[in-house]
Amino acid sequence: MSDKFEISGNNHKIILFIMLFFIVCRAEAQLQKKEVYGFVVDIDGQPLAGVNVRLTTSLDTIMVASSNTGFYKFEEVKGKNIRLNYSLLGLEIVERSYPQYNSTNRVVAETITLKPQTSVLKEILIKKYKPIVFKEDTVQFNMDAFQFNRRMLLEDALKQIPNFQVSRDGSVYAFGKPIMSVQVDGKKFFGGDVLTATRNLPVDFIKNIQVIDYYGDEAYAKGTKGGESEKILNIVLKDDKKKISFGQVTGGLGNKDRFLASAGINRFNDGQELSFVGSLNNTNTNLFSFGSPNGGGSRDRVMGELADFADPTDGFNNIGSLGTSFSSNLTDKIYASGRYSFSNMKNVTKGNSYLQSVYGDHIISNLEDYVTKSVDNSHQMNWDFDIKLSDTDLLKISPTFSWSKSKGEEVRDRYVKNRTITNNGTYLADNTSTSPNAELDVLYAKSFKKPGRKLVYNLHLGYNSVEKNENILDRNTIIDSAFNDVSTKTSFLNQFVRSDNQNQDIKSSLSIIEPVDKGGVLEINYDFTYTAIDARRMVHERDNELWDMQLVDSLSLRYDYAFASNRIGMKYQQDVFSKFKYNVGFAVQPTELTGYSRDKSIRTSYGNVNLIPAAGIKWKFNENSDLSVDYLGKNNQPNFYQIQPILDNTNSQNIIQGNPDLKAEFVNRILAKYRKSIVKKGQYFESSLAYNFVFDKIVSNRTTMPNSTIQKTTFLNTSGYYDIKAYYLFTSALFDGNIQMSLNGNADFYNNVTYINDTRNDGGHILYSQSLQFRYMFSDIFEAELNGNYSLNSATYKLPYNDQIIAHSGVLGLGSKCYVSQHSSFGVEVSQRLNAGYSSNSWTNVNPTIINAYFEYTFMRNNLAMLRVQGFDLLNQNSGITRDVIGNDILDVQNQRLSRYFMLSLNFRLQKYPKKS
Repeated sequence: MSDKFEISGNNHKIILFIMLFFIVCRAEAQLQKKEVYGFVVDIDGQPLAGVNVRLTTSLDTIMVASSNTGFYKFEEVKGKNIRLNYSLLGLEIVERSYPQYNSTNRVVAETITLKPQTSVLKEILIKKYKPIVFKEDTVQFNMDAFQFNRRMLLEDALKQIPNFQVSRDGSVYAFGKPIMSVQVDGKKFFGGDVLTATRNLPVDFIKNIQVIDYYGDEAYAKGTKGGESEKILNIVLKDDKKKISFGQVTGGLGNKDRFLASAGINRFNDGQELSFVGSLNNTNTNLFSFGSPNGGGSRDRVMGELADFADPTDGFNNIGSLGTSFSSNLTDKIYASGRYSFSNMKNVTKGNSYLQSVYGDHIISNLEDYVTKSVDNSHQMNWDFDIKLSDTDLLKISPTFSWSKSKGEEVRDRYVKNRTITNNGTYLADNTSTSPNAELDVLYAKSFKKPGRKLVYNLHLGYNSVEKNENILDRNTIIDSAFNDVSTKTSFLNQFVRSDNQNQDIKSSLSIIEPVDKGGVLEINYDFTYTAIDARRMVHERDNELWDMQLVDSLSLRYDYAFASNRIGMKYQQDVFSKFKYNVGFAVQPTELTGYSRDKSIRTSYGNVNLIPAAGIKWKFNENSDLSVDYLGKNNQPNFYQIQPILDNTNSQNIIQGNPDLKAEFVNRILAKYRKSIVKKGQYFESSLAYNFVFDKIVSNRTTMPNSTIQKTTFLNTSGYYDIKAYYLFTSALFDGNIQMSLNGNADFYNNVTYINDTRNDGGHILYSQSLQFRYMFSDIFEAELNGNYSLNSATYKLPYNDQIIAHSGVLGLGSKCYVSQHSSFGVEVSQRLNAGYSSNSWTNVNPTIINAYFEYTFMRNNLAMLRVQGFDLLNQNSGITRDVIGNDILDVQNQRLSRYFMLSLNFRLQKYPKKS
């Protein structure tokens, strides 16, 4: 036993010794210091500087950066299992291990190539859009800087953009002025029709919209501006929306037999456009504006009525409309666009009016109750051909044709009073008329080798014809209570009137533009204008008992009328200064007016020579403010209504006789305009002041027939007329842009020269309007708009003593919309109108309160479908009161309008995008 234990003890010592030997050897190996170095290059083999090289071993961690030559070195490295990590921003990370160099003192690493990083995180692109960009004649609104609901149409989007206002009937105002035409990517969309564009284009297709002061094609071709501009809207589509098909279909039914059906389809293809639209409804929804957004038969709205949520269209209407438009490049040198539209409107209007004819010491009053019915059919077609004859020759041809046919009838019960004389009468009339119209505009522009030298020729040919047949029945009972014995007599008028008026006009102008010095341009121009009227009017009276028609020579007419003018002028424009521009000019204009009556041997002739100076300056203080002052002069010729040399007694209470010896008016106009914008604060200010004074102003001469309620109107030329018109607009973003404020006002004064019983009467007419608007948006949850307006209409007459008649009108409106969820929303519109100073006591709803409400629910993919429930005029008070002052006449009118109804409608949006390649 003892021998075995002893052997085992020796073995144990041997094992311990061996273990200690290996530990010491390993320690020596671990403590052995090394050098590690190498190079780092890019994929082209060029040295990479600044590469972070990280070394780790079993005992050490060290980091260095590569030099300009790509070299790196680690000294006194401890430990084994060398691992290297290479990293540089934007390049791939590389790792290398060198376990085979554990027993050596020097490690030369392989040359490392770093490649560009291909697996970086997806880039985050931050875009910042400038909401509004002001240029010389253009203001651009970048749509990506605003938040809109995706399915929103342009009409609703414009309501949320600063400096835009949209009335309930679709009229669009920008910077206080109406938008007259619309383009898409610089080309007219549907012939430039405003309503068709705003009620069909989705806002998510649009990159930006531009409000342009447009001076006409001729001014654009010449490169010089003359006359007054109008506001047009250019819509720039997004790059990925220039090839797209879209449209919508809407159907609705309501109580009181209300209905609505409309459809539209549009195709854009990189400048090519094809559109079809159609509608049938009795809710006063018109597809086309035909130059006025209210369609046919209604008066134009003004900006001050934006606060009113009432329907402004008089009467009850049944409207059907259909249209198509097309534009495309026919060849590389010819671009063509055209539009055809048809509209059928049936209107029934019930109303009453109160007419005051002021004759100083007394007033002739005329109170009428009436019912009018009309059926109007209108066709309109227009084309534009832009032809590039060569690199220096451009030709534009624009033919237009329209044809309308209407049928109407009216019944009027009237009560006329002149002091002690009263007249109870009934007026019945029916008429049919047709009117074909044709126009042709040709514009030719040629550029020469010398920069700025141009020749521009413009030709306009126009033809208009109106054929009208009228049956008139007028019964009157005249009571004279001036004496104790009251006298009564009756009058009876039964006429058939056939008229045929044909108008032809020619306007031709030639301009030569020549650069004469640095920044200076000289324009020499010649304008020729010719208007001819061929009028035929035959009046037949029917016998009271036999109803046989007899031609009345004294009331019939065959008259030829012509007006011609030649204008030769010269204008110099200087643009050499970056902040100051001016122009001066002078023109001589001989005019000649002639008339000849074939059946009455009446011949008139008048000639005159007008000397017309022209001048203008524009001072640009900085990029965001400028001032312009311009003087303009032009002729206004009398219309046929004013010169017809016969009595027109179709209205037995107001007989009209023209004056064939009238001269043409000459209008002098001075216009000053100032603009300033502060983009950072979201503020814009604009004001204008216009002064017009007119030589040979055509005014009316009203006379009363002795011992009757009958008035007679003739016309004459006079001096002393002038008017002053002032306007301002101020908009601002408030509370970090959460509220948009718009403040605007108008003040117009007319020195209203008239003649009363052959005596001159200088009266004043003042129109004043002040409007305030606030818009508020809270994210995509809530939006509201508060509008207020006050207007004053004041007429003053001086003979035989000062007399003033004043009417006040105010309206306050609030519209709001709340988005309940992603798919549902509801809105409420409330407006209160306050009227004072109107004359008739028989009117109802003089101060109407209008409440409209609706609920919308969207569904399907991308919310392409919408169900809408709406109630209009919940209190059933819609009515409208208007006042017009013409000469010594003050006319107050109230007509019945579309009132309370409820409707359920369903709308589908149609969209097709091009396939992605």
